[in-house]
Amino acid sequence: MTALRIKPAGSTALLACLEHPDQVTGLYRELQTSPPAGYVDAIPAAETVMVVYDPARTQAATLAAWLESALDRPVTAESAPHQGPAISIPVTYDGPDLSDVAARTNLSADEVLRRHTSAEYVVTFCGFAPGFAYLSGLDPALCLPRRTVPRTRIPAGSVAIADRYTSVYPSNSPGGWHLLGRTETVMWDLDRQSPALLTPGTRVRFEAL
Repeated sequence: MTALRIKPAGSTALLACLEHPDQVTGLYRELQTSPPAGYVDAIPAAETVMVVYDPARTQAATLAAWLESALDRPVTAESAPHQGPAISIPVTYDGPDLSDVAARTNLSADEVLRRHTSAEYVVTFCGFAPGFAYLSGLDPALCLPRRTVPRTRIPAGSVAIADRYTSVYPSNSPGGWHLLGRTETVMWDLDRQSPALLTPGTRVRFEAL
């Protein structure tokens, strides 16, 4: 796993720029399980990991050397030694875009459902809205660009795909992803100790109802 570059992000963070979401997941897990001296936090994104450190406990050059060493090891989402928690999400596959996705991928609706439920996904990063998790591992046959015209309102619990990701909308919001179905599982709940059900590293499977 090789970083394209490691560069400063302010005075107390470094940004590791990677090539693939699996590398993001692998590096994030390693930071969580075997953190270097001075480590404070890590914020994963699509192809980067921002690593926050305490300058009183380590130097940027020392942390950069640790990251370079970690990135030289073959750590990916599949080979990382520590797996994240596993969650199963029941889904009713009756989304308004299911037939369109089937037509655009030259698959039957049943085959779209089968492929979507056959994979194990990993939360690579979160963003867009509180509790919105980007799950990597989507079958390549289901990879479609976002809708040309986004919807102004998508109901909370909508299970969707776009580009190389799948996700569940945590709240009512606009969005341009393709809607395959819906779930009653709550993604974001301020009454929980951890409001977000899905956090980076979590493994997810979708179960058809």
